[in-house]
Amino acid sequence: MKAREAFLKSPVFGEDIEKLKPIIMENGSDSAIFDNVLELLVLAGRSLSHAMMMMVPEAYGPRIQMSEDKRAFYEFHSSIMEPWDGPASLVFTDGHYIGGTLDRNGLRPSRYTITKNGCIVMASESGVLDFQGEDIRSCGRLQPSKMFLVDLRQNRVIPDNEIKAKISRQKPYRRWIRDKRIELRGLFAPSQTPRIEKQELLRLQHAFGYTDEELLMIINPMASRGQEAIGSMGNDTPLAVLSSKPQLLFNYFKQRFAQVTNPPIDPLREELVMSLESFLGRESNLLEETPDQYRGLKLAHPILTIRDMLRMREAEQMDLKSAELNMLFTVTQPLENALESLYQQAEIAIAGGASLLILTDRHIAKDQAAIPCLLAAAGLHHHLIRKGLRNSVGIIVETAEVREVFHFALLIGYGVDAICPYLALYTVRDLAESKLLEREISAVEAQDAYITAVKKGLLKTFSRMGISTVHSFFGSQIFEALGLDERVVEKYFTGTPSRIGGNGLNDIAKERLTQHSKGFPENAEVAPLLESGGNYRVRTDGEKHFWNSVTIYKLQHATRINSYSIFKEYTAFIDQNPRITGHYAAC
Repeated sequence: MKAREAFLKSPVFGEDIEKLKPIIMENGSDSAIFDNVLELLVLAGRSLSHAMMMMVPEAYGPRIQMSEDKRAFYEFHSSIMEPWDGPASLVFTDGHYIGGTLDRNGLRPSRYTITKNGCIVMASESGVLDFQGEDIRSCGRLQPSKMFLVDLRQNRVIPDNEIKAKISRQKPYRRWIRDKRIELRGLFAPSQTPRIEKQELLRLQHAFGYTDEELLMIINPMASRGQEAIGSMGNDTPLAVLSSKPQLLFNYFKQRFAQVTNPPIDPLREELVMSLESFLGRESNLLEETPDQYRGLKLAHPILTIRDMLRMREAEQMDLKSAELNMLFTVTQPLENALESLYQQAEIAIAGGASLLILTDRHIAKDQAAIPCLLAAAGLHHHLIRKGLRNSVGIIVETAEVREVFHFALLIGYGVDAICPYLALYTVRDLAESKLLEREISAVEAQDAYITAVKKGLLKTFSRMGISTVHSFFGSQIFEALGLDERVVEKYFTGTPSRIGGNGLNDIAKERLTQHSKGFPENAEVAPLLESGGNYRVRTDGEKHFWNSVTIYKLQHATRINSYSIFKEYTAFIDQNPRITGHYAAC
């Protein structure tokens, strides 16, 4: 809503609309914030039931039966704004109507009773008021996303079908969507996907910190089975800020989890109401309702292939004018200067009519290292919000840095509309062609399986917060930063909780350059083997672990012979930072 404020216009408010900003009072409760937006939509001209359908839409996926008019209504409005998602039972009124509705999952109870003398009671449970059985005309409970509406002037309950049939036909939404829709498969199709030489693939893997462990334990299962690898809970490696190894910026973030009042949902059992559908392009005034509001390019999911990126770049539609921005900085250039230059280029591209910004690190070279894509994208997202330009463009990140589900989730959570993990896809192709996957499949099948694993992982990730759609996860920032300087967090990850300070931009640049130098070593060939890794298994040249052969031996030995002195030796190892006691692996 912050990003949309710059575009808000309405003949109802005229110039006085500036007095309404900020639209959302951020120190309010969830209910108060919801009410802020609902009141704005209603006072600007939409009916109460229309605004509620727009803010809390039904699931309208292809496997759900509903009229085409209603499906078109929901698709049109989904491209305009994100749904309010999560378990909720909502009651609303404008003095003429009073009603209630549930979230798309129906995870909150909401029951009603109608008596013969015209009294209507709705509450979380039945029986909050005593009625004689013979006085009750009907009773029931709200279904997911269904609306219970009472007209206080006509003195009647309006059925859900009547409400939504009328609203979904008040404008020709089906025609608007048909005329404006753009699909990837309808864009220019390249004859073939460009390949990459084996040596260049190895160079990029070194430069972006790929390890043998990641190929074996993360990427291989995803490309072989279409599933994330299964592992045990617990992490005994140091925080990224305390590690002696160069870290990806992704490792400085942890996901926050749903609390008691917002329970996680099961993405398998709730599959029908889960959605990865997203839209790309320029948004317009939220308070209008015209065909031009529909962002025509609809994606089934936010993961783009290398072939998809070629289609984007060659698209000739006016609504898909793209501008490519390099996420690079020279080895002698301060990272902050490179970021500011990137943001200025973005503003120039928007002024030139671009509706898609493609942030890419494809053009790295010996003296040109990649800016961490999370830093570049999140910083650009917040920079454009502050400039009132965020809704003018969609942001696509084409990066070699992303390979795990958490990486994708972080980028989407910090405002990226779509992601092309080109190096991960090239790596999957190489594993398949080298017969190194768990089962023998073609390169195309392996890449499809990898994308499927990412899609499943994303659903699992945002379902932990009780969120059902990628729309609602977009820009949500449900993460905390651990080990980043507060000035970095405030400027580039604005609004992110951070309980532990640490590395600034110079430190982030050093880590990036350390990784980069492995792909472009001075006066030497690229190493023929990737580093072992050691995050999931103890390796002598890998990340240090608290639980290792020495600590386990000390603990077991102390308990077997009942020796307090040996136990103190064990606690001395555990209580110290592995960065300080890195020698213990050789003990």
